[in-house]
Amino acid sequence: MKFDTIVLGAGIVGISVAVHLQRLGRAVAVIDRKPPGSETSYGNGGLIESQSVCPIPFPRSVRELLHYARNRAPDARYHLRAMPKLAPFLMQYWWYSEPGRHAAIARANATLIEHCVTEHRALAEAAGALGLLQRQGWIRVFRTRARQDREYFKAEQLCQEFGVGFHTLDGTALRNLEPDLSSALIGALHYTTSEFVSDPQALVRAYARHFEMLGGRMFIGNADTLEPGWRMSTQDRVIEAASVVVAMGPWSDRVTSKLGYRVPLAVKRGYHMHYSAEHGARLRHPVVDVENGYMIAPMSRGIRLTTGVELSLRDSAKTPVQLTAVEPVARELFPLGEQVDDEPWMGCRPCTPDMLPVIGPAPRHRGLWLAFGHGHLGLTQGPVTGRLVAELMTGSETVCDPGPFRVERFRV
Repeated sequence: MKFDTIVLGAGIVGISVAVHLQRLGRAVAVIDRKPPGSETSYGNGGLIESQSVCPIPFPRSVRELLHYARNRAPDARYHLRAMPKLAPFLMQYWWYSEPGRHAAIARANATLIEHCVTEHRALAEAAGALGLLQRQGWIRVFRTRARQDREYFKAEQLCQEFGVGFHTLDGTALRNLEPDLSSALIGALHYTTSEFVSDPQALVRAYARHFEMLGGRMFIGNADTLEPGWRMSTQDRVIEAASVVVAMGPWSDRVTSKLGYRVPLAVKRGYHMHYSAEHGARLRHPVVDVENGYMIAPMSRGIRLTTGVELSLRDSAKTPVQLTAVEPVARELFPLGEQVDDEPWMGCRPCTPDMLPVIGPAPRHRGLWLAFGHGHLGLTQGPVTGRLVAELMTGSETVCDPGPFRVERFRV
């Protein structure tokens, strides 16, 4: 079968690219080894983070570096055996995290972030999935005055420079908003302009059904069979197209490296587990325990407990030590009941060293387009990335300047 475009990857980014291309008159085939939303897009925290303008930087101070070097921090762990391979990436990550460079990166990132909620809402409305989006925002909670003051200062800066909306909550106001949280909390930040997805996989699959309603086609296949031209095999038949979009998240380098591109891509692994709520307790907002590096969120399957960062190789075995470490703390924060899942879920966040996604054409192959590397913000930036890629491919006016996201910023 012949199509105009093959999209490799059926996560939130790939499906969003496919929807926007199909809307603009392209005949599109989406190919993945699994059904839509089965990998990284399934296991995230469910936040559409309009406040996450500033990507998470690498620690710069000696105090912070020593803190994480002990490998006991709840929010970040590492596999020692992976460090030799990860070291070049981490050095670049450290370099880009210098305050001046990081500020420039935040300004570029903001051009995508400012459209994240409106683009999700537009897709969700068209897909009949608005019921999965909740407008209550999310909460960062504090146990110490010093950490609270630092977080309030950061929020004020985000508000002044980027218009991020938030409320500060003292202990009483927090308990009025979330009465079942621990009384030991002294206050919180409530980010009000962000939205929450109660079932990220269901949202991706709703967007995928919308794509098919527009005339798009879904296939099961292995991206390793892709040949320049562009031609690849699926379970059903051989597919040919004039162009291909690589939107495979943490697996994108399997295609780009085969084609001769050295895109610096690493993963930050994360884990989650679902729990019931005890004694009729109810969680109304996603809640981040800032000092202990985890989040709990009221998902359709139960209360989802998600961990921070694990630096390791993408395909190494699961080591959910962070989940084990933070579960007792989370039970003190909120009355979690029995585990719902048989075992912890693990996923990989695809990251670039400058904390920005790779979006745009590949320089040495006609018809090859890239859309990956969104780090912690894949769900947030998926729809606006899909719109930007489709506009670039069809020569339309773009929703933002694509320059900061071009792959040529790296030596590929």
